[in-house]
Amino acid sequence: MYGTTLLLSEVGALLLALGLLSRLADRWGFSPIPLYLVIGLLIGDGGLVPIEASEEFFAIGSEIGVILLLLMLGLEYTATELIDSLKRSRRAGLVDALMNALPGAAMALVLGWGPLAAIALAGITWISSSGVIAKVLRDLGRLSNRETPTILSILVIEDLAMAFYLPVLSALVIGAGLIAGATALVIAVLVALFILYLALRHGRIVSALFSPHHAESLVLGVLGLTMLVAGVAQQVNVSAAVGAFLVGIALSGQVARSAETVLSPLRDLFAAVFFVFFGITTDPADIPPVLVPAAVLAVVTMATKVASGYLAARSAGIAVPGRWRTGLTLTPRGEFSIVIAGLAVAAGVEPQLAPLATAYVLITIVGGSALARLPDTAWFRERTRSAARRARERANGPGGDAVRPDRLNTPGGI
Repeated sequence: MYGTTLLLSEVGALLLALGLLSRLADRWGFSPIPLYLVIGLLIGDGGLVPIEASEEFFAIGSEIGVILLLLMLGLEYTATELIDSLKRSRRAGLVDALMNALPGAAMALVLGWGPLAAIALAGITWISSSGVIAKVLRDLGRLSNRETPTILSILVIEDLAMAFYLPVLSALVIGAGLIAGATALVIAVLVALFILYLALRHGRIVSALFSPHHAESLVLGVLGLTMLVAGVAQQVNVSAAVGAFLVGIALSGQVARSAETVLSPLRDLFAAVFFVFFGITTDPADIPPVLVPAAVLAVVTMATKVASGYLAARSAGIAVPGRWRTGLTLTPRGEFSIVIAGLAVAAGVEPQLAPLATAYVLITIVGGSALARLPDTAWFRERTRSAARRARERANGPGGDAVRPDRLNTPGGI
């Protein structure tokens, strides 16, 4: 009885605190994500007020939070839109991988951690946080922006790439043979392709399983299907986030719109739990020794992520403000980075990789969440307008604004 009472008290107090912080953040006009992370640091191991009974609740809730964030993001887009954006962004995905993985690999080698740690740290710095970015897009009201499909396509390419990367990394760090590693990779790829095929080719059949007019059966059915697919995907080293996202893609029409309405409150609850648990799992005492290399790596790879996102948006025909929104929004790293670090450390690759990854992710989440708001400021808008005018004048001579009014309607413009 005492354990249950303590669990309820801790969860209730934390949820109340999160609600008040969310209201405060909304009133001040910024994302509550950094506040959630700070709360997690305060109540985790080594924090000021460590929790006793509710850590398991937050661990499970954080998994559900990531799944719901990606499900809801998938509900925003149709299968056709997904395929079109992936086709357009294949080159952008390759540029994104090279520009953001190489700095991580180089840092591991500079620190003397060896080639296996270099492969792991390359993945940590490459993959953006789908969970964090999905919440940032929603908080800033950008889900319908012209640049959002480009952001989404890069995230999907990265998440799908994990279906290849994680089995290979697992085989390398545990010293598995060539046959064992190849087998794990083939199984992961086949499962990912099967889920993608069902989502794209038989989405109408999936949608027909649910009634858009019965909220209870809809929320239970969609949530159950999403968690089932996510669990099966993760079992074979395919991202649970990819599975959840593809379920959202598979649902269409009125079912998708109704599911988005009934699941939004659950998404908000468990997304907050996810960010709190991330802070809980971080011991503040482990961060200072690796803070300098983590900060250097964060600055470098946030810059490379902005550059790769900017180039991807430019290739997609997005105007300058949308290009900056794309690059700045993609800077946070999160759940995948922690998974990769945990996998490598558990195999004995490099003990310091875990605290470095934690510090790195915290810096990019806090910094990225703040940077994502930068394009909405009056100062930034004026600077981009001035830069666009100067570029047009260089191309067309003075008075370029007057002779090229069509530029005012460029996709992605303010």
